[in-house]
Amino acid sequence: MQVIIKASINTLKKSESLLSQLSNQELCNVSIGPYYSSIGSHVRHIFDFYNCIFNVKNGVVDLTSRERNTKVESCCLTASEYLNIIINRLNNFNIENSSVVVIDDLGIGKTRMNYTVEALFAQANSHTIHHYAIISYIMDQLGIKVEDCDFGYNPSTPKPNLHR
Repeated sequence: MQVIIKASINTLKKSESLLSQLSNQELCNVSIGPYYSSIGSHVRHIFDFYNCIFNVKNGVVDLTSRERNTKVESCCLTASEYLNIIINRLNNFNIENSSVVVIDDLGIGKTRMNYTVEALFAQANSHTIHHYAIISYIMDQLGIKVEDCDFGYNPSTPKPNLHR
């Protein structure tokens, strides 16, 4: 369990440098197609996903019942504070039973699935990297340079030999 927690924290810490280089205006800019989503909406979605995992109730995590802290979408300071809460909760995370039931909507309605907590955190970590790739695309289109050349890349994905 400690390995996946460490990996999750390592991945989430990439948000710290991201948020420190953005203005609030850049965070909430929705001008980039085709989806017209903001960097902030993706950051909020990532953090809400993790926060949802911490709300294990009677061995059940309902991924369809996320908090959706929309203030995170428009304020870098609020997003940074939320990130710190998530990282602190990860550092202190302790679960008595490694099995959980996860409720999610896979496109055909809510479905209940048996998971391990480790698998759920691994899913959250991959999910975060996926959203970082989308954020990287938005930043590129806005002319904002990503300072971390690994940002948005899954560690197992071969990277092109290009200067970014």
